[in-house]
Amino acid sequence: MKTSTTEEIAGYTTVEVLDVARGNVVRAKHIGADFIAALRSIVGGEVREYTKLMAEAREQAYDRMLRQAEEMGADGVVCVRFATSMVMRNAAEILVYGTAVKLAPSRM
Repeated sequence: MKTSTTEEIAGYTTVEVLDVARGNVVRAKHIGADFIAALRSIVGGEVREYTKLMAEAREQAYDRMLRQAEEMGADGVVCVRFATSMVMRNAAEILVYGTAVKLAPSRM
């Protein structure tokens, strides 16, 4: 499946726009990670535990968007965007969305 943050995918022509494809996940912080993060906040620097947590959440949401696009019969997803929001204390939602499309190779 081809994806792009732009409206077009190089080398392909959009022949049909299907619908919005989306995937989301809500992740809560782990108490162990909170403890380590609190210690890191004293000395400063990257909180690797949270970086890893959010990276995994983004991948899971992205995979869910691709799965939904495939179910629609899409060959690609254009205008892909990521959004994050806090849904409750210590929990965040990652949302990935884009336009599911059917593609054909461009003729040169």
